[in-house]
Parts: sequence; C-alpha cells; structure tokens
Amino acid sequence: MTHIGVPLRIDGSGRGAVATGPDYLRALIREVLFTRPGERVNRPDFGSGLIQLVFAPTDDALAASTQLTVQSALQRWLGDLIDVAAVEVESDQETLRVLVAYTLRGSGLGVTEEFRQAL
Repeated sequence: MTHIGVPLRIDGSGRGAVATGPDYLRALIREVLFTRPGERVNRPDFGSGLIQLVFAPTDDALAASTQLTVQSALQRWLGDLIDVAAVEVESDQETLRVLVAYTLRGSGLGVTEEFRQAL
C-alpha cells in the first residue's frame, strides 16, 4: 500500500513523495518521537516531549519517566497501527538514540527500529 510521504515533500518528478508500508510507519514513529507538544497549531498535544526531557539532569527516575512518556505517546498516536513492546532512550552528548520495539497490528510481525536525532 502506498501513502503520502511523511514529512510532506516533493520527489524528483515534481510530485508529492510517497512511502510504502515499512517506510511510512517508520516516518510516523519518527514524527511522534521528535515533535514537541505545542509545535503543531491544530494538534497542540501531539508529540512525545522527548527532546525537552533530554536536557534535564540524568538519573534513574528521569530515564524511567522518559521511557514511559515516549511509550505512551507512541501508543496514543499510533495505537491503531502498532503495539509498543519496549522503548530505550539514550542521550550521548550531541545525539539522541531511541530504540523502539513494536508489533504490527494485524500481521503480528515484531519489529525493532533505531532512531537517531542530533541535538
């Protein structure tokens, strides 16, 4: 199945870019992970708030709350497409690394994806 590419962009032929199943789902997860709540005008609660939490002092409680926050955001916004099994978040100086393990609804296929974002 083909979907409109996320984020919206123009492809080499001058048309709107498209994405297939796995690429589309990966882009949706990335969008939820790295969008700050309040960033979208018509959906002020969209996103995970992950970026703001990275700059807080590091301790075990923050790590646990970050993982819970990210997992619940993914479940809330993409719960009709995936079941989130686990989330790991690591911050290394200039890069944020997020490992997401999930199961595709309908097919039962388990997937683990890594997402990186420069800070």
